[in-house]
Amino acid sequence: MSDQNSEQEPWYRDGLNFTCTQCGNCCTGAPGVVWVDDSEIEAIAELTGKTTGEVLLMHTRLYAGRRSLTEYANGDCTFFDPEKRGCTIYEARPTQCRTWPFWNSNLKSKESWEALSPDCPGAGKGAFISLEEIQKRAAQTDL
Repeated sequence: MSDQNSEQEPWYRDGLNFTCTQCGNCCTGAPGVVWVDDSEIEAIAELTGKTTGEVLLMHTRLYAGRRSLTEYANGDCTFFDPEKRGCTIYEARPTQCRTWPFWNSNLKSKESWEALSPDCPGAGKGAFISLEEIQKRAAQTDL
C-alpha cells in the first residue's frame, strides 16, 4: 500500500536553492504584467515622494480589469534603472516581484523550474529555501 501523503507532496518537497543575483533579468525583456494593488501603489508613492495619483498615472495601466506597472517599449519596467541594473523602488516593490521566482507557474514541474536558469542565474543556486517558505511565497501571488 502506497503512502498517499507522499503522493501529494510537491516535487520540491525537499526545498530549493535560490539567491537573487540582482541581474535585473526579471525586470526587463519580453513585455508582461506586474500586478499592483492600492497598498503597493501607496508604498511606492511614499518611497518615491510622489502622490498616489502620480504613481497611478505615470507608472500603472489597466490590464484585464486589474492594475499593472507600466513598462517601456523594450519591456523594461519603468522603475528599472538600466545603468545601475536595479530596481529604483526595491524596498517597496510589489508582492509579485518579492515572490519571484516562487510562482506557481515556475513550480508546476521540475522542468519549468529548470527552464528559469538561462534567464535567472540565481534559480537553483545559493541559499536553501524550505518547502514551507516556498509555499508561503507561492501563495502570495498566483502566477
